[in-house]
Amino acid sequence: MTIYDNCEYLEDILDVGSLELPWTKLQGKSIMISGATGLIGSFLIDVILEKNRIDDLDCTVYALGRNEEKAIKRFSRYQQDPHFMFIRYDVNMPLVRNDIGSVDYILHLASNTHPMLYATDPIGTITTNIIGLRNLLDFAVEHCATRFAFASSNEVYGENRGDTEFFNEHYCGYINCNTLRAGYPESKRCGEALCQAYRFQKNLDIVIARVTRSYGPTMNMSDTKAISQFIKKGIAGEDIILKSEGTQYYSYTYMADAVSGLLWIILAGENGEAYNISEEHSDVMLKDLARSIAEINGKRVVFELPDAVEASGYSTATKARLDGHKLQSLGWIPKYDIKSGLERTIRILKSFL
Repeated sequence: MTIYDNCEYLEDILDVGSLELPWTKLQGKSIMISGATGLIGSFLIDVILEKNRIDDLDCTVYALGRNEEKAIKRFSRYQQDPHFMFIRYDVNMPLVRNDIGSVDYILHLASNTHPMLYATDPIGTITTNIIGLRNLLDFAVEHCATRFAFASSNEVYGENRGDTEFFNEHYCGYINCNTLRAGYPESKRCGEALCQAYRFQKNLDIVIARVTRSYGPTMNMSDTKAISQFIKKGIAGEDIILKSEGTQYYSYTYMADAVSGLLWIILAGENGEAYNISEEHSDVMLKDLARSIAEINGKRVVFELPDAVEASGYSTATKARLDGHKLQSLGWIPKYDIKSGLERTIRILKSFL
């Protein structure tokens, strides 16, 4: 059984594909997506390819990823689809493709996105967000892209200075750059600045999506983010392990809502602007998140101290709630709050794992 055999997952795909978006901008066009097998990228690809089938969108997807075997397994549904092309590629290398003409939209999603990798591969974390981004920006310029979208992060806001409850797109909090953990947020900040440089110097149309802590049934099982660890413990029928007091207050986004937000930004966002993909009904303290997942699975929360490697990858931000009104003004309306999103995630994962 695969994820495609789950009715709720297929419903998520169809729900996003039926949104009142300006889909005509993708009609007969092409989109290149790095991080294609990741939580967000894989679902976005499913949405576009199913939109092709149902509404004859005729949009070609170039899916970039390092692991071809993983991609073949993940996208088994589309191996014979002429609109789908997987390209084995490490974003830290220049992308040279003589078999591809113009590419209309490029989305850079590839990134180390969980604490263990921040701690064990800090160089790769930084280079993917800067050098990898530059390689795709150069490709966008050379191939006359209509628009480039950079998936940034809620972590660009740093630590809350205590002067606001929600981070809007102009907020700038504190980050101690002289630490190992700073590699991720600082490289995302630098990536945004690099996008603005290409917009000015190369006249490239660019939008920036600031993605919150995302979750859903497309999550990689190697993910070490707290919410992913909680979900994995839950579906395994184990107690939830909380490695702090759990007072961290963060914004979260269900996979389908994150992708619908991305599509609103790509298809309706204003050139040069950054948008938070966030809605306050999915904001929750970490201890309450753990408790919710434990209750869904009939388990309990157990407190445990992290080891040194784990602790070095954790964010120091204690409150990071994002203001999503700017994106909502474009028309984005998320479907799931934190409780319904978690319940759905766990049901889908249990059905095929």
